[in-house]
Amino acid sequence: MGRRKSGRDVSGVILLDKPRDISSNAALQQVRRFLNANKAGHTGALDPAATGLLPLCFGEATKVSHYSLEADKAYRVEACLGIRTTTSDSEGEIVAQADAALLERLTQADIVRVIKQFTGPQQQSPSMYSALKHEGRPLYYYARLGIEVPRKTRAITIREINLVEWHGARLVLDVTCSKGTYIRTLIDDMGAALGCGAHVAELHRSWIEGVVGPVYSAEELAAVAAQTDPEQGDYAAIDALLLANDTVIQQVPTVTVEAAEAAKFLLGNPAQLTQPPEVVADHYRVLRSSDGVFIGMGLLQAPALATGPAEAGLWVKPKRVLNLRD
Repeated sequence: MGRRKSGRDVSGVILLDKPRDISSNAALQQVRRFLNANKAGHTGALDPAATGLLPLCFGEATKVSHYSLEADKAYRVEACLGIRTTTSDSEGEIVAQADAALLERLTQADIVRVIKQFTGPQQQSPSMYSALKHEGRPLYYYARLGIEVPRKTRAITIREINLVEWHGARLVLDVTCSKGTYIRTLIDDMGAALGCGAHVAELHRSWIEGVVGPVYSAEELAAVAAQTDPEQGDYAAIDALLLANDTVIQQVPTVTVEAAEAAKFLLGNPAQLTQPPEVVADHYRVLRSSDGVFIGMGLLQAPALATGPAEAGLWVKPKRVLNLRD
């Protein structure tokens, strides 16, 4: 017999400004306890030393959170020039240190040249201290044992790198990039291209494509949670902060279905669209026209293949259906 779920069937999204020195999962579990939610997940981990935007999904929102993993992201990164570390950040051991004279010879033209070199499509090899798996274990497990394992390069795109500030060994950049980009690896590679080495001193995720809504600090959420009364089942204060289930996938285009068609869709059947979609896409957010509520993800389907009437028009086939309680 399986273990019974504990907690409430609560759904929605909270956008957390993750603090430093806490893992993404630990931050998630803390907010999960505030809500007493029985199901929770996030849309992509930040390193414990990193801060910034961490969308937390609860209940039905977890069904679509993986779509956010495909989204572009933006970071502000402070790099320390002249020092290379085992982990490519300040948590690692120093493996190389440049002579001070070398840093003094660096010019802004050198930095601009390397920025241009690392902007655009490219192949990137993940750090040995990443969470990518090899034979069932994360790479950092092997790294801590001093074992080097083969790593596959991955295709990424650095959309934009903007120079914010540079003074001596301190270099601050704004980076917008595709999914799967390791900022630590980018900084390590840029440091090598500059000839002095570099590592990440501070990292803050400032933006995720398609994620829209107010962002709360851990302290703000704790203060709101203090207004709840779990013994009486009163979570109204913290529930009021929950955003819609599709908050993290606003970049995905929408289609709309009438209430009767929405009922079919929620039962796993194709539904006829109110009107054709404005853009062509692989999949769509499906909204119920009566109240604009997000009811799931769907794929377009030709009328002849649908199970409903054969009138002219387009249908949407369920790909992921939410369990709505209304």
